[in-house]
Amino acid sequence: MIFNSIDFAVFIPIVFFVYWFFLSKSLKGQNLFLVVVSYFFYGYWDYRFLFLIAFSSLLDFFIGLQMRKASSQKKKKLLLVASVFLNLGLLGFFKYYNFFIDEFVHVFTFFGFDFNGLFVDVLLPVGISFYTFQTLSYTIDAYKGDVKVTDDLIAFLAYVSFFPQLVAGPIERAADFLPQFQKKRYFDSQLASSGMKQILWGITKKVLIADNAAHIANEIFNNSNVHTGPTLFLGSVFFAFQIYGDFSGYSDIAIGTSRLFGFDLKMNFNFPYFSRNISEFWRRWHISLNTWFRDYLYIPLGGNRVSKLRGIINIAIVFLLSGLWHGANWTYLFWGGLNGLYFIPTQYLIKSKKVNIKISNSWFLSLVDLFKIGFTFVLTCLAWVFFRSDTFSQALNILNQILEDVIVKKAYVETLNLFYWEFGLRFPLILLVFVLVEWFTRRSVFSLDALDDFMAKSLRYIVYILIVVVVFFEGNFGEKIEFIYFQF
Repeated sequence: MIFNSIDFAVFIPIVFFVYWFFLSKSLKGQNLFLVVVSYFFYGYWDYRFLFLIAFSSLLDFFIGLQMRKASSQKKKKLLLVASVFLNLGLLGFFKYYNFFIDEFVHVFTFFGFDFNGLFVDVLLPVGISFYTFQTLSYTIDAYKGDVKVTDDLIAFLAYVSFFPQLVAGPIERAADFLPQFQKKRYFDSQLASSGMKQILWGITKKVLIADNAAHIANEIFNNSNVHTGPTLFLGSVFFAFQIYGDFSGYSDIAIGTSRLFGFDLKMNFNFPYFSRNISEFWRRWHISLNTWFRDYLYIPLGGNRVSKLRGIINIAIVFLLSGLWHGANWTYLFWGGLNGLYFIPTQYLIKSKKVNIKISNSWFLSLVDLFKIGFTFVLTCLAWVFFRSDTFSQALNILNQILEDVIVKKAYVETLNLFYWEFGLRFPLILLVFVLVEWFTRRSVFSLDALDDFMAKSLRYIVYILIVVVVFFEGNFGEKIEFIYFQF
């Protein structure tokens, strides 16, 4: 079941009604109900997925209990190792088995050996990377003493399977999110109203921005051998907006839906394309995953408290594993490594200050900041070429064509003319308006939230209706495009 579907539009009011009108006085009843509807929501794709999420949840719940009973630090460490090994083992099997077997077969086929019988039809469970990291955060924090081990199995199952953020995050930490299932929840009309606005903005990002951008990006990447360099670069630009609208749109819908049920999820995107360097970009993009890698991998490796060479190696490890986390393909691994190469100079050459929601106090950019943002965006788009390409060779061919036509031949006018006749200017103008809206509302948590500061309630409702109308008439409803991060 996906957020931008009729099924979900029917599902969510029913769940909301039962949750608040029949179960508002029973915390255990609400939690149990959330487990049931979350398992239904997840099993809607394939009921076989349910066995795996149930196993992962029960495994870490009972490991947590055993940690609390452990008589020594050594036993606690063994339990933690068991949790990490089993969780990552399951993730590795379902996500990477055929990838590594394929590489193994290629190597030995070269020497005349036949290992084709090793291939297994492995079905990748939706969202396994997300809930695996979420359950792991519980056992790791329980080991460190950063979270209190719970006896409440129902609350824990609800924490792992909570349907708004189950499939594509945000990845919530047990210390922040689990307690929300253990205390009484009351309906808050202001919280629910904010949630509805964020849902609307998330749907707008997905249907109006991401899915329309996907139509152009897919046509260009799927026929990359017939397009010129500037067109291929424009394809990477449209993919940049596709993946941003798609993934941040999902996060907005997840956060907004959670608020309808009295939960507060953390911000997952902080206007990343307004970043002035790659380091800042990675503090604004997929925040929940990047902070997970920071806290559970980068800092335990020594972070930046080690020698410069070791610090560079630590950064490289994090970015390579982050790339591999996204999928079993060399393109993802290289995408991660390339971003690591971008990132390292910013860590050691730029004095980067802590970033908050207020990117700049000025409405308008200085030429220096405009150049920094533009340069960072171009680097990001070039890296997206590897993320979007089906093969490593396709990505290299695209970048080679971009280099030849954009820098050497400078074939801009011809490309723009062909682009106009093939795709028109309608969506690019919509995209421009979207970027301007995000820029002038960047001080808020999400764009529609900013309207409360300078617009009367009656005018705000007119804006909401106008957005619905624009999405209805200009949104891409003709193609069923699932959220990109469902495959991760």
